[in-house]
Amino acid sequence: MQGESRARVFDTPMPVWYTGVHPWRAQENPLLRVSRLLTTALALFGLAAIIATAYSALYTDRRLIKEASLSPGTITPNADGDRDLARIEYSLTRNADLSIYFVSESGATYHFREHQRRSAGEYEVLFSGIVNGFLLADDKIEGLVETRLLPDGKYIWAIEATDEAGVAEKQTGTLTVREGDPQLPDIQGLSVSPPTFTPNQDGISDRVTINVYLPKPAELRVFLVGEDGKEYPIDERERDVPPGDAGIHEFDYEGGVDDRATPPPDGTYRVWVVAEDEEGQRVSNTAELTMENGGVPRADIVQADVDWSAETVVLCDTLYFTLTVENYGNAPIRTTGPSPGTVYDSDWNFNTLGWHVESGAWRVAIGFENQLSDYPYRWAVGGQGDLVQIGEHWYLPAGKRATVTGGIRLVELPVRHDSYYWAGLIHEDVEIAQFNNRVDPLFLSIGAADLQNPETCPERAPDVRESD
Repeated sequence: MQGESRARVFDTPMPVWYTGVHPWRAQENPLLRVSRLLTTALALFGLAAIIATAYSALYTDRRLIKEASLSPGTITPNADGDRDLARIEYSLTRNADLSIYFVSESGATYHFREHQRRSAGEYEVLFSGIVNGFLLADDKIEGLVETRLLPDGKYIWAIEATDEAGVAEKQTGTLTVREGDPQLPDIQGLSVSPPTFTPNQDGISDRVTINVYLPKPAELRVFLVGEDGKEYPIDERERDVPPGDAGIHEFDYEGGVDDRATPPPDGTYRVWVVAEDEEGQRVSNTAELTMENGGVPRADIVQADVDWSAETVVLCDTLYFTLTVENYGNAPIRTTGPSPGTVYDSDWNFNTLGWHVESGAWRVAIGFENQLSDYPYRWAVGGQGDLVQIGEHWYLPAGKRATVTGGIRLVELPVRHDSYYWAGLIHEDVEIAQFNNRVDPLFLSIGAADLQNPETCPERAPDVRESD
């Protein structure tokens, strides 16, 4: 049996890769050879990595600040374009808090960067001589100095870093500053008038004026800051002194109401004035401003409807009207007299009664064809039961309506006996909105018993307003 078994083994056909004479000496499979070579190579690569890591741990440069430089060593920061800047370069090998500062010959320290977080890497920044604000012994500055040029002199510059483990390093060098501009763009004589204003076009404290004096040319910016941190820019008023020049500058603010924009919410604000000169020196100053009763005034004659008492009136009789005014805006509207119910003679006007034009006041009015003045008959937009008093003046509150009545006693026959009368709602010295002008015209006929010899109406004295 053993011999058969051996004979069968020998008789078994050899694999296709067999090339030798003896079956026990068959050549190795090439795929297995490649596999062993790859395994060996990987092992050698891993060993090399271990050796490199160990070498790096033993011999790598562990400095936190690898490189630091400042050049050129002398600058003349006067915005003339010649040697105004120095280039600062540094490299960090790991994350750190960084400071860059300058120490004068007297020992004073001036910071350019102070405890700012930096990641590992290479950095470059231009230095124009500007550092954090400081005061000198003889300074008389009204504002707050935010940034300032280093005074002329010699300095030690220092780049200092502290990593997350608390390891600190510093590199230093020298810097000379010459021909710097020592004058600051100070903000002098800051005034805000009035300190409380009401941006609602009522003619009372509608605008605030901010005045400042600049001793040298500088870019000037003025803005409000609310409690929420939001900024509201304020435009400079055109004057003899151009923007940016030395001199007195005036800024005017009305809350945007003139452009029909809703003003900022009522409250107390900080007025910020910031001046920055060509060298980058920056000075700021602040004041307080309070806003009250702000809003865009909006009102109309409800449904553009007027209830006229008649279409025909006999000489010496009275034409009456009734209409309703609505304040549909978000601000109270100021008004002035005479009060509703007042009856004019047709040869009077509002000046006759002593109620002259008041800028910002709203009044109901009646006009007619061939009138000598625009809307000669005028009334307050409500009675005392409709109005509220704010300070010395009367207002129709936002969202409220008031019914207004009045009359005109026709004491003269007009050139044209038949003519149009109409109502209006006037915002004096501001506007008569199109939808509040010539409202609900009435074609009125005026008659007399004898048109050739009209009667003379009984005289009556006007109830003239007493002067304040």
